[in-house]
Amino acid sequence: MNWGKGIIAGMVVFMLFILSMCIYMFTVPVDDYDHQYYEKGMSFNHDHDREEQVIKDHAEPVITQAGEQLRFVFAGPMSGKISFMRPSDKTQDRLFKLDNTGKNSADINLQGMAKGPWQLTLEWESGHKAYLYHKEVFIK
Repeated sequence: MNWGKGIIAGMVVFMLFILSMCIYMFTVPVDDYDHQYYEKGMSFNHDHDREEQVIKDHAEPVITQAGEQLRFVFAGPMSGKISFMRPSDKTQDRLFKLDNTGKNSADINLQGMAKGPWQLTLEWESGHKAYLYHKEVFIK
């Protein structure tokens, strides 16, 4: 084999490598990045202040599961929302409104929700203060 054939063979192998990488790039699923990254970055301080308020006021809610009910007990009367996010499937994500201005507890019915890990985000107001709390729970 002479040098000409070796150079041509090397170029063909390199071109096949580049072509296979292009095909692979177009067949891989789309990277699911956060489209509101910039907006979330702008509100980071606000969210951090609300998370710190939970620690400062010792306002962590107590979360218990009894059968098909998930109970949240807060430090005082509140109103807000709870987001259930499923790490394995974002189509199962749910949002529940809390409008218990006279009570300090809320019950969520878990019927129809998948068993396993869920990430909870609780946003509520109590006594003219805003709170934000994140917790991972395992629904049985």
